[in-house]
Formats: sequence, structure tokens, C-alpha cells
Amino acid sequence: MNTRVVNTKPISFRHRLRREVGAQFFRGMFNGLSRIATLHPHAKPEHHGVRVIRNVAYGPRNRNEHLLDVYLPKEARGPLPVVLYVHGGAFRILSKDSHFVMGIAYARRGYAVFNINYRLAPRHPYPAALEDACLAYEWLVHHAEGYGGDISRLVLAGESAGANLVTALTLATVYKRSEGFARAVFETGVVPRAVVPACGVFDITGAGDIVTRKPKMHPFIADRIRELQEIYLAGTPAHISRDFADPLVVLERGDVPSRPIPPFFLPVGTKDPLLNDTRRLARALRSLGATAVDTYYPGEVHAFHALVFRESAKKCWRDTFSFLKDHVQPHESNQDQLHL
Repeated sequence: MNTRVVNTKPISFRHRLRREVGAQFFRGMFNGLSRIATLHPHAKPEHHGVRVIRNVAYGPRNRNEHLLDVYLPKEARGPLPVVLYVHGGAFRILSKDSHFVMGIAYARRGYAVFNINYRLAPRHPYPAALEDACLAYEWLVHHAEGYGGDISRLVLAGESAGANLVTALTLATVYKRSEGFARAVFETGVVPRAVVPACGVFDITGAGDIVTRKPKMHPFIADRIRELQEIYLAGTPAHISRDFADPLVVLERGDVPSRPIPPFFLPVGTKDPLLNDTRRLARALRSLGATAVDTYYPGEVHAFHALVFRESAKKCWRDTFSFLKDHVQPHESNQDQLHL
């Protein structure tokens, strides 16, 4: 069990105010950018031969946090490989709607994409987001076929906080655990064929160490990293194991899984402050005999691949689909790049 202490040291009013202003700016900037992006003519799914089924409930209460969108290629032939996509946003912001580009990117290459919402911190601290991802996983196992999906060719993908969640979700498929949400996933018997956690934060409890190692980090970035621990974990009851908040630490312990760990593709920019988490994760996976392809993009920052019009982002997507072709074997597509 992960027993490392969550930092609860009080901070000054001035520091707290700076963080709150920064957090509000962070939320407004990314939500605003995603809304602006939807106005671009090439942002329309139909421009890419993709149709979208919106706001499908994967939970019992039809609440907004438990809705997903399904992205499907219009010219699909036969059962499609499946992507469960989990958005990023530091566990506190954004949604399936802000991450429409990811749905389009995978669907236009022949995947049935299920892009989910989940409960956000600090109102819903760990393990709420992961519980929701596990609930969506169970739903997908039983319903993907109804949307033309082939659950035997399942990919888990996400970026940043979403990368953390899909990595933890993968562990739930291969480690037999006592947590109810993890046990339910394990008992489906379905293990993903591949996992794509991009630019992830994989050790939340140790996130503050990233800032400590880089004293010249800009305060805005340092605050967002420190908040990961404070917002996501501070409200977690003491009796709940944080193992699945820190999937990297679980893997570094070297516990032998009950089932083989699927192949991982790990893209990250060399200027990403979370870079070392990817390096550590790749080493930990390989030490357990898993395939881990960690790919580094020189000079690129956090979540650079979301700016799909840039050359480095196009290369990252080409690398991603090349990896998936080797491990999932989707139907061929003559569309090699995403142009927005």
C-alpha cells in the first residue's frame, strides 16, 4: 500500500490567492481555447468522415459526469477496434467536449472512440475520477459491440491527468485487488491490447518533488503541479489506499501482475515538466517484462500533440498510429494526418 504522506503544510494568504487566480486563469484559458477551436471549419466531425453520438449515459443516474460521446468513422466496415479516451485537465477542469479533437483523431483512422466525462476534484477527490473510469470500462465491455466496436481490440488512451487514469485503469485489469472499482474491472476479464498515456503525471503523491528539483520553474507552472496533490488527494479518506493515484509507484515496487501488462506507447515533450514520470514509467514497465515505447519530442511542452496542426504533433500522431497498427491492427485508412 502507498503510505507516503500527502503534503498538508498551510500556505500564506498571498500564496493561496496567487494559486486561486492562476487556477481560474488556467480553467478559463483552456475552456476558452477549446470553444474557439470548435469554430474552425475543419473541427467539424463530418469534415473528417466521422459521425458523433453525443451524451450517452454510462452510469446509472444520467448525470453529466457520467456521459460519454461516441465517435465513429462513417465508412466503417466490419467490427472496429475500440478506444476509451480519458481527458486531461489536472483532475479539476475540462471534459469530453473540450477534447473533441482526440475523438476525431482516432475515429478518422478507423477506431470506435468512447470519450468520457468523469467527476472532477476538488469537489470529488480521489478515487472518484478513477471509479468513473472503471465504471465506463465496465459499460464499454458490455456495450461496445452495439456501436460496432470489437472489445477484443481495446485501446486505453488519455493525456496528462487522463494518462494517469488510463494507466491506473490498466493496472486494475492485470492486478487482482481488493478495491471494489478495481475488482469489478478485473472480473470483466478484458485486458486492453495497447495503452497510450501521453505526457502523463503518474506519481501524484510525489508531484511536489518535480517542483523541488526545478527551482527556476515558473510559479504558474509550479502551482499547477503542486495543486495536483492538494486538489486530487487532500480530500481522500485516510483508510483508502492511494496506490491507484500513483500507478507508477505500484509498478516500481515490482509486484508481479496476475495477467501480462499490455504494450504502452509513451509520448512526451522534452520541455514537459512531467517528463521524468514518463522515463520512470517506461523503466518500471520494462522491468516487469512489458513493452514500453517511450518517445521524446525535442523542445516540446506539455500536451503539445493537442495542437494537431503543428509538425511535431503530426509526427506524434503518426508514431501513435504506427504503434497501434503493430499491436491492435485496425482497418487501413488512407488518411495519414489530422489537419485542423
